[in-house]
Amino acid sequence: MIGDVHGCAAELEELLARVGPVEGDRVVFVGDLVARGPDSRAVLELFRRAGAQSVRGNHEERLLAARAARVGGAPGPRLGASHAELLSVLEPDDWALLEALPLELTLDEHGVRVVHAGVVPGLSWEQQDPWMVTHIRSVGSDGRPSERWGTPWGELYAGPPHVVFGHNARKDVQLHRDATGLDTGCVYGGALTALVLAEGAEPPPVTSRRDVLVSVAARERYADYGRGLA
Repeated sequence: MIGDVHGCAAELEELLARVGPVEGDRVVFVGDLVARGPDSRAVLELFRRAGAQSVRGNHEERLLAARAARVGGAPGPRLGASHAELLSVLEPDDWALLEALPLELTLDEHGVRVVHAGVVPGLSWEQQDPWMVTHIRSVGSDGRPSERWGTPWGELYAGPPHVVFGHNARKDVQLHRDATGLDTGCVYGGALTALVLAEGAEPPPVTSRRDVLVSVAARERYADYGRGLA
C-alpha cells in the first residue's frame, strides 16, 4: 500500500524497485496519484505496469469535476497550474482510469480498508459521507469531523477494519492502533512511503509497524506546503 504520489514518478519507480512486487502481489495506492508533482502521466504509466489499484483522492475528484464542468460549459472548481495543465494533457484512457477509481478498497485477507483521507469514528461504512472520506483530517472537541488540522481522526477510531489512508501530509507516518497514515509529503520534499504486508498478514501493532514500512526520500521539493510539514 503506497502513500500519496502526486506525480513523483522517479520516487515511485525507486520505491517499486525497492519493494520488488512480483506476479501475484497486490499493489494498492491511497489516491492522489496525480497533480502538483513533476510527471503525473508517468505515474499513471507505472500504475498500469504494476497492475495496481487505487482509491480516489481529492485531487482526482477535483480534476474530474473540472473536466465535467468544461464538457458541460459550466463553471468548475478553481485549479492550480498543475491541475490546469493536466486538464489539457491527460488522454482518454487516463480519464477512464481516474473515473473508475472507487472510494474504498477492502483487503479482507489483511483486515484492511484503504481510503484516501479517513473515516468518521463511530460511524459504519454505510454512514460515511463520501466527501469526508476524501477530505477528513481531524475531529473537533464537539465531535464534528473536519478537513482542518486538530485531533487526528485516527486517534479516536476503533476498528476493525484497520484503515490505511493518505491525504494528511506529515514528515512521518501516522501510526494509530487501528489506522496508518502513509502520506509523508513526497511532493513537498518529504518521502514516499509504502506499507508492505506478507500474504495473509495484518498490520502489526504500533510498536512494530515500522518494520513493515519502506520509504524513499524525495529527490527535491516540487511544491510548497502552506503550513509546512509537521
